[in-house]
Amino acid sequence: MFRFLNLVLAFIIVLLQIRLWTGEGSLPENWLLERQIKEQAVITERLAQRNAQLAAEVSDLRSGLDTIEERARYELGMVRENETFFLLIDETDKQQNDE
Repeated sequence: MFRFLNLVLAFIIVLLQIRLWTGEGSLPENWLLERQIKEQAVITERLAQRNAQLAAEVSDLRSGLDTIEERARYELGMVRENETFFLLIDETDKQQNDE
């Protein structure tokens, strides 16, 4: 009887170990999910920083014309009336591009 009880207990321990290491809710699956959570947290942090930067840019664009003028000059090459536009070309850059 005592030997039978030991075999039953050993069998239960083996079943619990199998459940612990394989299948749904196992330790390897848990480790994988924890790693995915950490990766997602990094991605979320990067996106939150980007969103904050975009929100600040939107706020700047709404608050003043200076930012709009700066972007128009830089990105579109716009100039005001009675202004003269000068384009300066560095000779060393030109020589490097020709090579």
